[in-house]
Amino acid sequence: MDKRLLDILVCPVCKGKLIYAAETEELICKADRLAYPIRDDIPVMLEEEARKLSLEEYDRLKDR
Repeated sequence: MDKRLLDILVCPVCKGKLIYAAETEELICKADRLAYPIRDDIPVMLEEEARKLSLEEYDRLKDR
């Protein structure tokens, strides 16, 4: 994921900062507990395409 792109992308729901999760190819919003997929190197920034993070997944993000 291009660092410059990550710097300008925000969560479409809350406009918060996103975290790039390379292992799952997703952009994660901690505030809304949503993970937006990246398909063919293109972030899909639609709320209806995002998946809700489980509490376990969310807990692993606390250090990020």
